[in-house]
Amino acid sequence: MSALLTATCAVPAAGAVLTAALPAGSTEARRSTTKAVALGVSAVTLALAAAVAAQFDPHGDRYQLTESYSWIRSFGITFSLGVDGIGAVLALLTAVLVPIVMLASWHDADPGPAAPAAPATPDAPDGTFENRRRTQGFFALILAVEAMVVVAFYATDIFVFYVFFEAMLIPMYFLIGGFGDRAGGPESARQRSYAAVKFLLYNLLGGLVMLAAVIGLYVIAQDQGFATFDLPTLSSAIADGKLQFSGTASKALFLGFFFAFAVKAPLWPLHTWLPNAMGEATAGTAVLITAVVDKVGTFAMLRFCLGLFPDASKTFAPAILVLSVIGIIYGALLAVGQKDIKRLVAYASISHFGFIIMGIFALTSQGQSGATLYMVNHGISTAAWMLVAGFLISRRGSRLIADYGGVQKVAPVLAGTFLVGSLATLSLPGLAPFVSEFLVLVGTFTRYPAIGIVATFGIVLAALYALLLYQRTMTGPVKAEVTGMPDLKVRELAVVAPLVALTILLGVYPKPITDIVNPAVNATLSQVHRTDPAPAHPVAATSGGEQK
Repeated sequence: MSALLTATCAVPAAGAVLTAALPAGSTEARRSTTKAVALGVSAVTLALAAAVAAQFDPHGDRYQLTESYSWIRSFGITFSLGVDGIGAVLALLTAVLVPIVMLASWHDADPGPAAPAAPATPDAPDGTFENRRRTQGFFALILAVEAMVVVAFYATDIFVFYVFFEAMLIPMYFLIGGFGDRAGGPESARQRSYAAVKFLLYNLLGGLVMLAAVIGLYVIAQDQGFATFDLPTLSSAIADGKLQFSGTASKALFLGFFFAFAVKAPLWPLHTWLPNAMGEATAGTAVLITAVVDKVGTFAMLRFCLGLFPDASKTFAPAILVLSVIGIIYGALLAVGQKDIKRLVAYASISHFGFIIMGIFALTSQGQSGATLYMVNHGISTAAWMLVAGFLISRRGSRLIADYGGVQKVAPVLAGTFLVGSLATLSLPGLAPFVSEFLVLVGTFTRYPAIGIVATFGIVLAALYALLLYQRTMTGPVKAEVTGMPDLKVRELAVVAPLVALTILLGVYPKPITDIVNPAVNATLSQVHRTDPAPAHPVAATSGGEQK
C-alpha cells in the first residue's frame, strides 16, 4: 500500500505545526525565516501532488493509490484515501496556488502602521501593538488550509471528508478576521470581524445539515448490512441495488448533502457570505477562498450527491439548474454595479460558480467535463486577476474603483497582467476559461436548451464588468494619487507569470486535464444512469461513404 496520498496531506499539516512553533519575533530576519520555511513546505507539497497526478492512470481503476487506516472501528470509520481524476487535478491546483499565494502575501503579516484610534499600552507605548501580525500564525494557517483541502479531495470515507470539510473553516475564519485587508479604513477591523463570523456561521449551518444527512445515511445503510462510511462500498452497493433508499429518504439525504455544498460553492441564494469575506480578506486569502476552499463544494457535488443519490440528483437537477442560471445573471449584474474592486471579483466568482454547478447538473459528459475543467481554469484565472488587483490596492491603499485612473501609463506591466486576468474572466477565446465555459454551455444546451440560452447572457455581462473595471482603473488621465506608482517587482512577477502562462497554455491545449478527468466524469454519469442526448438531426451516410 502506497503512502503517497498520506504524505501529500501530512507534509503541509506538519509544516503548519513547524511554522507556528518557530520563535516569534519582530525582526525582519525571523520573519524571513518563517516565510522561507512555509514556502519550502508548500514546494514539497506541490512536488508530492504532482507525483500523485503523474502516477494516476486515467484508464485504470476509479480510485487509485488507495490507503486505509483503522480509526473508529465500532462505527466502521477508517481514514481512507483514494484519488480519482477529478480529485488528482483539484489537489494539484491547490498545491500550485498555495506557494503562489504565499509569495503574493509575503508582506501581508508584517507589522503595519498604528490604527488611528489605537490606544497606547505598556507593551506598545506608540499604539502600534494592535496592528502587529504574527507572521508564524499567518503562514501556518495557510498551510493548515492546504492540508485540510487536500484531505477533502483524497478522502474516500464520508465521515473523514465531513470532518475536514468542517475543520477547514477554522483556519479560514482566522485568516479573514485576524489577517484581513488593511485598505478598509478605520472601520476595517469591525468589518473583518463581521465578514469572518458570517463566513463561519453560514458554513457551520451547512455543515450541521450535512452531519444530519451523514448520520441518516449511516443508519439506513447499517439496517441493510452496510455499517460503513466507505464511499466506494456504498456507491457500488447502490449501483447494484443492494442498498436502497425510499424516495423520501433519498431526496432528504440528497438535500442535506447538497445544502452544505451549495453554501460552500457558493450557489445563489446561499452566496451572501462570499462578497463580505473576499472584500475584507487580503488578496491571497481571497484566492484561497474562491479558488481553493469553494472548489471543495462543487467537487463534493460530483462525488457525493451524484454518486450516492443518483435518482434524487435527476429529480432535483432542473431546479438546481434554475438556481444556477439565477446565480450566473445575478452575480454578473451585481459585479457590473460594484464600486469596490474585490467585491466585484467576488460577484464575478458567484457568476462563474453558477456555470460550474450548471455543468454538473446538466448531467451530460460535455457539461461535467466542462464543469471540472472550469474549476481548474477559474482557480487559475481568478487567482491572477485577484492577486494583481491586490498589488494594485496595496500601492494605492484603496479598494474603490473611482480612486484609480491611468495606471497603464505609470505601471504598464501591472496593467498588462490585469488585462490578461480581465480577458480570462470574460472567457476570451484562447484563454483557459473559454474552453470550459463552451463545454458547459454545449452540454447544457443539448438537454436543457432554454437554460443554456439564458446562461449565455452571463457571458455578455462578464464582458461588461471586466472591461469596465479595466477601463476605469487603467485607462484615461493619470490621477494624481497614482502618479509615481511603481510597476510590478520581481517577486510580484514571479507570482503572476506562472498564472498567466497556465491561463494561455490551458486555453490552447486543455487535453492534459480533460484526459485525466473524463473517465471520472463518465463513471459519474453511469452512476446516475445518464447518457448524452442523441442529436436531433443525425447525420446519415450515403452508400458511397459520404455524409449528407
